[in-house]
Amino acid sequence: MKSLILKLKNVLQFIKQKEGGLKEYYRTHKVKINRLISRIFVYVFLITIAYVFVYPIMKMISISFMSSTDLVNPEVIWLPKKFTFSNYAVAWKVLKGQVSLFNSIKYSTLLAVLQTVISAITGFAFARYEFKGKKVLYTVLLMSFIIPIPILLITQYNMFSNFYTQLGWFGNSGRGLGTYDSQIIMALFGQGVNSAILILIFVNFFKMIPNDLYEAGKIDGATPLQLFWHITIKLSLSTIVVVFLFSFVWNWNEAYVTDFFVGDGIELFTNQLGKFDSLFPSRASEGRTEGDALQLVESFKMAATVISIIPLLILYFVGQKSFVEGIEKTGITGE
Repeated sequence: MKSLILKLKNVLQFIKQKEGGLKEYYRTHKVKINRLISRIFVYVFLITIAYVFVYPIMKMISISFMSSTDLVNPEVIWLPKKFTFSNYAVAWKVLKGQVSLFNSIKYSTLLAVLQTVISAITGFAFARYEFKGKKVLYTVLLMSFIIPIPILLITQYNMFSNFYTQLGWFGNSGRGLGTYDSQIIMALFGQGVNSAILILIFVNFFKMIPNDLYEAGKIDGATPLQLFWHITIKLSLSTIVVVFLFSFVWNWNEAYVTDFFVGDGIELFTNQLGKFDSLFPSRASEGRTEGDALQLVESFKMAATVISIIPLLILYFVGQKSFVEGIEKTGITGE
């Protein structure tokens, strides 16, 4: 009995010594431990958020490579038993790949260039000049971003419809509604897709350029156009790349406004993606249930979506360096 009590005392003493050692270790390494805990918390948080974004993409890619047998097999969840590229062949044919790819790149680039130029000029005016009605115009700019697009879309459609009727841009002329004319005009007047955000990006960046550079240019006799080109633009090349990439991606993915003004007048990835349900009727007559038929159509949709994303990924990897530089420099160019 005495030996047992002695052993218990030794155990308790050992625990106290270890506890004291842990406390001492925590005191000496308090900063490192707290930093490690905070880092673990940040990584867990980022991984959780990343999962929300990555999961749909990985699932989309997985389904796009599944055969019809894998799609209706409940045992196949992520990795298909047999990889197939037939879904991509069907999707490319339905998308009318060559025509749609060319048109999407052509018009997205055109609108992105127009939006970048107009946004840069407008942002320079708001950032560097004081003029009558500036606050009112700036408020209108913010309102154009706050007001939902569907509220203005019908009014804009009627406006362009009357405008094209007076010009005779209908019928066999190939102009007017059913083309990109409306969106080009809106981009020229600063009302393109998310143009307000692009203008605000330029306004905030241009305000951070030291005013001494402009004063020195004025002393040397530079005109406003020369100040804009030789100082503002040449210091903002990385920001221009950022705005262009944003505008290109937004115009590439824009489906609501494009469908409203363009419709089926031009074959684009966005309007071709909506044709899968109508082109693939139910397969119930072939011995499959309606749910199985929907799964088969879904595999074609996933393949088409992957195809439509690839050009954006290529564009991002090409402009990645300038894109990152533009994000970083927005915080270090000011006074």
